[in-house]
Amino acid sequence: MSTGHANSAADMISRLEMMVLMSGVEFPLNAIRRQIASAVDIIIHLGRLRDKSRKVLEIVEITDFADGEVVTSPLFRFDGERLRRENALTHTMKLERSGLL
Repeated sequence: MSTGHANSAADMISRLEMMVLMSGVEFPLNAIRRQIASAVDIIIHLGRLRDKSRKVLEIVEITDFADGEVVTSPLFRFDGERLRRENALTHTMKLERSGLL
């Protein structure tokens, strides 16, 4: 588990790419993206609303690496009042192994 600062879940993926690129080691962008897709399972995006409260705005699952891009699937999105389910979790193997599913 870790914390990163970004404006959306997609922006977080881009910022992770930039952190690796800024490390001084030259990796191909596809290799960086493939590593991100394999290492990160879920991104939870928190944001501040107009009333100054913080809410979970988006929960996104990293599902794959295809055509040179990290593929995501939104699980939940904040609609202005509450989180609404968008899609079901695809990769459940870790939860099943731990006995949670």
